[in-house]
Amino acid sequence: MKSPLTVGLALCVGAVAGSLLTLSSGVWADRGSASRTVAVETHAPSGSAALPWPDSRWLAEVLQRVRENYVDGVDDHRLMRQAARGMVESLDEHSTVLDARDYAQLLANTSGAYAGIGVEVAGVAGGLRLLRCLPGAAAQRGGLQAGDLLLRIDGLAVSAANLDAALDALRGPVGSPVRLLVLRQTGAPREYTLRRTAVALPSVAAETLSPGYAYLRISEFTHATAGEVSTALARLRADSGAGLRGLIIDLRDNPGGVLEAASAVADEFLDQGTIVSADGRASDARFNIQATPGELIPGTPIAVLVNGGSASAAEILAAALRQNGRATLVGRKTYGKGTVQTIIPLSDGEALKLTTSRYYTPTGASINGVGIVPDVVLSGAEAPPAALDALDRQPTLATRDAEVGVALTTLRGAHYARRGARRADPTTRW
Repeated sequence: MKSPLTVGLALCVGAVAGSLLTLSSGVWADRGSASRTVAVETHAPSGSAALPWPDSRWLAEVLQRVRENYVDGVDDHRLMRQAARGMVESLDEHSTVLDARDYAQLLANTSGAYAGIGVEVAGVAGGLRLLRCLPGAAAQRGGLQAGDLLLRIDGLAVSAANLDAALDALRGPVGSPVRLLVLRQTGAPREYTLRRTAVALPSVAAETLSPGYAYLRISEFTHATAGEVSTALARLRADSGAGLRGLIIDLRDNPGGVLEAASAVADEFLDQGTIVSADGRASDARFNIQATPGELIPGTPIAVLVNGGSASAAEILAAALRQNGRATLVGRKTYGKGTVQTIIPLSDGEALKLTTSRYYTPTGASINGVGIVPDVVLSGAEAPPAALDALDRQPTLATRDAEVGVALTTLRGAHYARRGARRADPTTRW
């Protein structure tokens, strides 16, 4: 595996769609409203001028008039926070101010792990419904099951009305205990005491579709994604025995995430060429990431599945592989987000998420508001990506998911075309 790429400043591109409730976050970011990243503090470009005095006085006057005349009393702290948030959010649809809780959740999300008991939950009127217990995590080991109703956490009554507080209560330091009052469908409520552990949030799933053809689904880009891709591919190559004839990378509904992660994944499949470049006012916001020598599966045909939910970092990977002649894109036009947000920590534990760059594909194009049209365009009604096959069953994904089937057919055509070209070349040695 190649060394992870860095560009001096941790940047992200994320336009995230989805609403899965997990213990790492009470709310997943909405498309266009927030990004997932971790970044170091940056500074304003040299030459920035102080705010003109008339404008400062005008702002102070507006705030004072609101304090004195608004129909209800207004907390000064809240008023100032709302003023700052409104100022930042007026810049574009992706910039905002993150409070301390959202900032902490963002850091957990992008790390690919968090400390908790390992469940996915939904808030309901009477408590938190357990949707899933993650394999090997504290909840599963402690005997909790999907369908259980969580009534109290360390004495705190929980429900949809206080979901954020409930999720905060479930998190905590690794090894710390948490008491849960749980109601199963039958029987009386029962108390469980579990100890929080580090819980991985995998972003990659993989399986063999048919002999020689592999499938890799990347749900988002975290700091752990590149390593997960390498591990999954090593297993898929071992399973194939004679070697891979083709690989499908599924980026459908992948909302993006950490830019460096997408670049590192692209580098695993490229031997040379530009992956992505960006331009901004600050020096750290201008960069050009190049592929380094060496590939995980040199020469193996790749098909990348995309759709309207494939955004930002997912679009960077798709464009890098396609425009460097490494992959064929199959599916539907992508979302079209071509800006980069940097997370700038503030002094009080909050953070500023600010658009700092525009990024460009290897050909120098901006996809912002435009998206990427695949090589093989699919039409008609679109179904959600199908669940992967169970490990102990025959692979049926390519028949259950029509778009995976099209990508597999595309790969097989590329494989046989490649074989034919080799046989026609008298200099080719087998």
